[in-house]
Parts: sequence; C-alpha cells; structure tokens
Amino acid sequence: MRDAYIVQAVRTPGCRRGKGAFAQTRPEDLLVTALQGLMERAKVDKKVVEDVMVGCAFPEAEQGLNVGRIAALMAGFPIDTCGATVNRFCSSGLESIAISAARIQAGWADVAIGAGLESMSIVPMGGNMPRPHPYWAKQKPDVYISMGITAENVANRYKISRQDQDEFAYHSQMKAAEAQKNKMFDEIVPTKAVRYVPQPDGTLKKEEFIQDFDDGVRADTTIEGLAKLKPAFAAFGSVTAGNSSQTTDGAAAVLLMSEEACRKYGVKPLAKLVAYVVAGCEPDEMGIGPAVAIPKLLKLTGKDIKDIGLFEINEAFASQAIYCARQLGIGDKKEWAVDSKDRRINVNGGAIALGHPLGCTGSKLASQLVNMMVKKGVKYGVESMCIGGGMGAAALFELVEKW
Repeated sequence: MRDAYIVQAVRTPGCRRGKGAFAQTRPEDLLVTALQGLMERAKVDKKVVEDVMVGCAFPEAEQGLNVGRIAALMAGFPIDTCGATVNRFCSSGLESIAISAARIQAGWADVAIGAGLESMSIVPMGGNMPRPHPYWAKQKPDVYISMGITAENVANRYKISRQDQDEFAYHSQMKAAEAQKNKMFDEIVPTKAVRYVPQPDGTLKKEEFIQDFDDGVRADTTIEGLAKLKPAFAAFGSVTAGNSSQTTDGAAAVLLMSEEACRKYGVKPLAKLVAYVVAGCEPDEMGIGPAVAIPKLLKLTGKDIKDIGLFEINEAFASQAIYCARQLGIGDKKEWAVDSKDRRINVNGGAIALGHPLGCTGSKLASQLVNMMVKKGVKYGVESMCIGGGMGAAALFELVEKW
C-alpha cells in the first residue's frame, strides 16, 4: 500500500457564531478562501487535483447542494476536478482527509484534498428542520439529546468537578492567547469577510474586510470569572459556556499526494497520514470517544502513548477532555497547562478558546497539528475528537524528516 503525504494544510480563522467576523459571510466563500490559500501555499496547479472531499456536519441550506463540488468550482478548479461532501458530525473534516488519503493509498488517486466547513451562524446546529424518528426516539432517545447533557453525564459519572473543568478551560484560553501573541498560527489564511451595515435610509451597505485571527480567544479570562458562570444545560450542573467549546464559523483544507505525485510536481511533503480509526461508545456519554478511539489507533499502529509528541484532542467540553486525558494516562497538568514546557495536549489552546466549527474541526485540527509538528520537529502527532451519536475518531500523523 502506498503512503499518503500531506503537502500543505491551512485554515481560515475560527470566528464566533453570531457575534464574530464571519457571522454574515457565506460558508462557500470561507471554503473558497481555504482552498485557494491551500493551493497558493503549495505552489501546485489546481488542475492536478482530482477530487475535493469536504466535511460538513449540517450540509444544508447555504452549505448544502454538495458544497464540496460547488466550492471547488467557485475556487477556480477545472471542471474535471470533482467534489463531494461527507458527514460524520464533529469528525467530518478528518473523515474527508482519511477518505482522500485512503484513495491515494489504494492507488485510486494521486492528488486529492480533504477539507472541512461549517458556518454555525448561518446554518444552526441541528439543522433547519430536524426530524427524529418518532418510534426509534422512544427506544433510544439518547442519540438525539443535547451534547451539553452528554457532557454533564460524563462529569457526573466520572467525577469531573466544576473546579477541574474551569481550570482546564482557563489554561485553554491562556495557551491560545500566548500562541496568538507569539504568532504561532502560521496555518491561518487571511480571509475576506463581509458584513451588512444598516444605513439611515433603511438599506444595508455591504462592507468587506480581512480577518486574520481567531476572534473567540479571551486573554482576560480568570478562573474566578469562570466560576461565576451559571450552568448551561442542567439546573445544578457543572458544564457552562465558559468550559465548553465555542460555536464557531470556519473552513480548513489539506492537500494530499502520493510519493510519485510529490516528486512529479517537485514538492516536499510535511507529514503523512499513517492511520485513521473510529470507535463507538454510548450516545449519552459521547464525549468519551477519544478515550476509546486513541487506544484502538495505537494498537493498530503498534505505538505507545509515550511515542506521541503532540496531541490535538478536541475540547468539545472540558469534562470530556479531562476524562479522556486521564483515561489515556496523560491527565497530569504537565501535559496541558500553559506554564508547562512539557505540555503535549492542545499546546496552543483548544476548542474552548479557538472554537469548534463542527464539520470543519477535523481539518482545522489537522492543520494546527501538522504546523506544530513541523515547528517543533515532533515525529508523531495524534488528532482525536468525540462525535455526536456516540463515537470517537483518531488519526496518527508522522513528520516527514527526510526527503
């Protein structure tokens, strides 16, 4: 089986749902920026790309109608570059990378893109017209419940305290603020955004501007401030807006090639995707997904947790991120605290600070992980997340050190 190499990986900024820079920017335009920025940085002609696979958790309305194909054409790819849309909720963006990589490994393609997209401002979480099956919902209502309730279940069942959650959230914000200050997010492509400003005559004026940073990072966060927030999902719960991921708008894209294509087009790859797995868990505690997916990944690849230099574990909620880290044997503060030089988990902050744009997140985390693997010279990195409906996904990336 051939290797699938990552040639380039980029993302737009992640911006807050409803209040952020992308609240009035169409999702297709975000994805077009990511795709165009990807190819410009890779210095590869668009005509060599055979397919664009796009992850999207709620592929409807403005981000429906097979947005993978539409955005590829909008971005200037030729007619014979195809496109598709894939949905595995929070892992959709990673699923798109895995599918593209698998096709390359199988010899079915030489150049492909795995991308992710979500505008949570324009297409609401849950979609515009959710229709749970009425009879199945009586038998298994857990598959339809709020993700916040699943986070409360994890906190209650596995004794993750409010104090622990707030402390973890604080460190996520501080790491992200430190990373922004030190300009660590090289993978970000400056992105054109639009807003419609009301005029005195009642009309709206379209304004365009460039957004080049994640606008949800709160550098002034304090543990004391987090402790004052009210529970968001249960009257006497411990999960709050402050220790949960931000709902966010954004897009990301990853260019993959076979070895033959890398040499043909004269590019040096950054990393390769070694393996990707999914694993199931009970829907009412879906947040434990990484705790079952990562061990499966390590077993498949013959690796030990000690072999992994960097982790991007999606912070859907602090409760589940803490539980997963503890179960994996990497729950000590030195693994994730802002003041630890040995930290391996979400070293530049996670979704609590940087946002979780659902279908985009898998591609977004891949761009962040590969970027930091290159910066730090880390050989192995793991990306993982929990998934609504009761699943976890995990992928192993290996740095290309010699070429």
